[in-house]
Order: sequence, then C-alpha cells, then structure tokens
Amino acid sequence: MISNSVTLRAIIIGLILIIPNSYFSVQTYTPTSMSLVYTVIFNLIILIILNLPLKKFLPKWALSQGELLTIYVMLSLSTVISGLDMIQVLGQLLGHAFWFATPENEWQELFFRYIPKWLAVDDKNILEGYYKGDSSFFTTENIKVWLVPILSWSAFLLMLMFIMLMINVIIRKQWTEREKLSYPIIQLPFIMTEDGGYSRLFTNRLLWMGFAVAGGIDLINGLHYLIPAIPMLPIRNIEIGRYFTNKPFSAIGWTPVCFFPFAVGLTFFMPLSLSFSCWFFYLFWKVQLVFASIVGLENLAGFPYAYYKPQASGGYIGVGLLAIFSLRRHIAAVIKKVFTGKGTLNDEMEPMRYRWAVLGLIIGAGLLIAFCLKAGMSLWIILLFFAIYFTLSIAITRMRAELGPPVNELYHIGPDLIIPQVFGTRRVGESNLTMFAFFWGFNRSNRCHPMPHQLEGFKLAEQIKMNYKRLFYAMLLATFIGTLAAFFFYYDVNYKYGNSGWAGFEAFRRLQQFLYYHPGRENSAVVLMGVGFAVVFILTILRTRFIWWPLHPVAYPLASSLNWTMSWIWACIFISWAAKFLILKYGGLKAYRKAIPFFIGLVLGDYMVGGFWNIIGVVFHKYTYTFWH
Repeated sequence: MISNSVTLRAIIIGLILIIPNSYFSVQTYTPTSMSLVYTVIFNLIILIILNLPLKKFLPKWALSQGELLTIYVMLSLSTVISGLDMIQVLGQLLGHAFWFATPENEWQELFFRYIPKWLAVDDKNILEGYYKGDSSFFTTENIKVWLVPILSWSAFLLMLMFIMLMINVIIRKQWTEREKLSYPIIQLPFIMTEDGGYSRLFTNRLLWMGFAVAGGIDLINGLHYLIPAIPMLPIRNIEIGRYFTNKPFSAIGWTPVCFFPFAVGLTFFMPLSLSFSCWFFYLFWKVQLVFASIVGLENLAGFPYAYYKPQASGGYIGVGLLAIFSLRRHIAAVIKKVFTGKGTLNDEMEPMRYRWAVLGLIIGAGLLIAFCLKAGMSLWIILLFFAIYFTLSIAITRMRAELGPPVNELYHIGPDLIIPQVFGTRRVGESNLTMFAFFWGFNRSNRCHPMPHQLEGFKLAEQIKMNYKRLFYAMLLATFIGTLAAFFFYYDVNYKYGNSGWAGFEAFRRLQQFLYYHPGRENSAVVLMGVGFAVVFILTILRTRFIWWPLHPVAYPLASSLNWTMSWIWACIFISWAAKFLILKYGGLKAYRKAIPFFIGLVLGDYMVGGFWNIIGVVFHKYTYTFWH
C-alpha cells in the first residue's frame, strides 16, 4: 500500500529550508564533498528535535518518517548543487579567463574567441567586486551582466540533472527491487527518522557514547583554534610516507593515517567485503607505485599521477559499462514496454511511465546537444563527451548503491581529460577544448554528484512505500530552486568576501597548455586505461564465479584517489572493517545490531559538533576547526 508521506507541507518545508541551507553550503567548502552531506543531517536533527514535542502532545501535527525523508531527499539534492564540485567550481569559471588574462599568458590570443559571450562575463568592472570583495552582488549593473550566464548555466545543469533523473527512473526497479542493492549511505537517515524521529535509537547509551567520542574530539580541537593553549588532539597529523626516503619505497608518497569519526561510522554500514576491498586496494596501489619505480616507470612524465589516474579512468569506465551490461535484459524489457505496450514489466507504480521517461531522456539529450552546438562544439565530441560522462555517472551511482563509501572522488578522471589523451588535442579542436575548460565546473572530482542522491531517494521511497510520483516532482522542484539559489548565493557571498579563483586556474592553465603545446595522443595513458578496464573486468568475473572471492571490482578505481580522498580515509575504513569483522566473528549478528547505535553516534557527533564550528565560521566569517580535512 502506498502512503501519502510526500505531503504538500513536507515539500513546502523542504523548499523553505533549501534557501538557508544553500547559503550556508556555498561557504563550507570540503564538508559538502561527503557522500552523506553533513548539512542535511544537521537540518534533519533539528527537525527531529522540533518534532518530538509535537509527536508527544500534538501527534496529528507531527511530521511522519516519510515527510522527514522527503525533506532529506530535497535538501540532499539542493546541497550537492551548491557543493564543492558543482557551483563552487563552475561559479569561478565564468569570469576567470577575462580577469586573469595577461600579455604574458596570452589567454586572449589563445582562446578568447572561442568563449561564447552568453556563457561568461568579460566586464572587468563587474568582475572586480567578485575577486576583491567588499561589494554587493545585488546591484542593477551586476545583475544585468550576470543574469544571462547564470540562467544559461542553470538551464544546462537542469538539463543534465533531468537526464540523470530519467535514467534513474528506468534503472530503479532493477537495482532496487531485483538486485536489492544495499544502499549503505541512506541507512542512517532511515534509522534516525523511524516513527517521526521518536525512536529508541536516541535513548540508546551506545549512541551517546559514540556521540561523545566524536563530539568530544571536535569540541577540543575547535576550542584549540580559538584558544591555542588548549592542546589539539592529533587525529590527522601522522604521515608515514616521510619515513620512506630511499628508492624504490619513496615512491609510495604521501600516506597519512587519520581518524575521522564520521568515516568510521559510515563505513560500518558497508558490506564487509567491500570495506576490506577499499583499504586493500589502497595499499595495493601503493605497492604498484613501488613496483613502477623499480621497473623505471618513475621516469614517465607526470609520475605518479600519469601512472594511476589513467588506470582509474579505465577502471571507472569498466564499472559503468559492466553496470550497463548487467541492465541489458531490463532495458530490453523497458524498450518492449515503450514501443509495444506488452511484456511482464509493470510500470504503473514507477515515478513515471517508462514511455515518458524515455521521451524525457530523448528531449533532455536533444536540448543538451543543442546547447553545446550553440556553444561551438562539434557534434561527435558532444556525443562522445556525454557518453563517457553518463557512463561515469552510472558507475558512481552503482558504486554508491552497492558500496556506499564515506566519500568518492574522481579528480582528473573525466571526459574532458580522457578525450584529449585518446585523440590528441589537435583532433579535438580549440573550440571543444575551450568548452572542456568550462565543463570542469561539473567534472572536477564528482564528489557532489546528483545522480546517486536521486536513486537513493527512490530507494528510501521503496523502503517505506512512499508515493514515487510525488517524490519525483519534489525532486524536480528541489533541483530547480536549489540551482538558482546556489548560483545567486554563491555570487552574493563572493562579492562580499572576494575569491582567489583557484578552480579557474586549474581549468584555464590546462587549456593554455593544450592550445600552446598541442600535445598529441598519449599512448601510455591509453594503455594504462586498458589495464584499469581489464583489472575491473577480471575482478568482476572472479567475483561472479567464486562466492568466496573477497575483492570487489568497484573498490579498485575507488581506492585510486591517492592524492586526496582515499589517503585521508583509508585508515578509517580499516578501523571500521576490523571492528565489524571482530564483532561479527565473536558476537554474531546480534552483537552487530547492538553496536550500530555507537557508530551512528560517531557520525552524529562529528556532524553536529563539527557542524556547529562551521556555523560559527560562516556567521563570523572566521576560519574555525573543520572536521573533514
């Protein structure tokens, strides 16, 4: 039986909360890059606290679990849009080239003629306030110049996310109901909101023990930033790579050992074999670097990144293609349903009929292609770019649904880099490469990727029998309002405080190198992509053939983020894996279930107390303790 949990008041509350949440999120940088975004959980906890007296004294007015989860889904979608790897990067690109162009870097001669005027701002008088601060975005002159680029890129992002939503409508039944993927990330909000938040969870002592551990660490370290005399707890100060100074072992590079309570807590919900695979493959990548140094690959230009990034690219493409291949029978059934109306596939209870989802997919793709053609891109590049992009998007979504890592990162792993490596920059062309620089705004690291959050929302709906169709429209509203709010708040904040343009330098300096040196096809990168694809393919076969096989193919590319994310959390994953392994081995399933509140407490303590310090930083515009990184 379908419940009416997606109520009008839940949607209204969600839309209202998007506004302050987006304003806060555009200022918080790395904490928005987590799989379970802390600002959303912070808001959810506040709602639960406010809901408790209503639940007790005015139960008819209290929010139900479905309403709380509707708000959670809406806030999640809006937050990733305003997060680190979306608006906070894209927003920097729209005026960067014109502000930082000099006679020395020759940007004007190299690529200004390829930048569509309707996608960028070239007026330095308008840009001065953005980069120097102490100004206001909301003036007639600023709005007049910025409005067309903001609306153009908003339309582009909305088309992109609409296509993702159509894909999720089509694949939902296969992954959620038939394969029954575990979706570890959403287990915490689901447990928190049981019975409208009036749950036994919050009376469990182990929950508060975990909260005290994580919150205590954040409290002490936060006070240290304000009062240096208070000693700081060294949870991220150990770096073992510096002890390996001689070749070949010096090739392992930066290898920190950190303790992030939220990462330990979230990993506890991952399947045991998957958490094992993550830390195992992280160390395996380090061993690969040592071996590469022994055989002389250290002389490869750009080592070590030029060694493991192409492998990771091939690995993620392999994950995406294998995920699509596993959907072949379901997709065939969908096509049969769309064109003949026959078959055993029932789409009455889906977010929308499959025929409308396919039509929406076609219309969205057509609009996306038209946008890129108007921007000066070649048709074959557009088709290839988005074929790779959506393959990677499906890979990320599958990884989140099956693996549920605390953070996922695909830095320098995207079609904007893969295509020039495979075809060479001359064949790609200057106009396409220029647009690739702007596409860095949604391609940089893919930590804030909307597609997994959309599918996780449908999974939550399936768990408590929410109305899919209503949730679908709530998602569309949240995406629309969240995109506009993120853009306008982003520029409002930066006109007040200024911007360094760090992401713009990443994008346009690479474009400068492409157009100045015109590097050709990178044969070594192509070979390494093939190696990464082959490893994932072989691991998939082994996991399919042998039930006992412990290594998961998705973890191979996931663990390749050696220069940032996985290096930060590999030790946390190991700690959580070891704890879960020992609990299950010596206490069984009963002990595991009893331990869950403690690990939820680790997440909540980190998010609430760490979030408090972030609020202090935003309100007073002062650098405070950041619990992530």
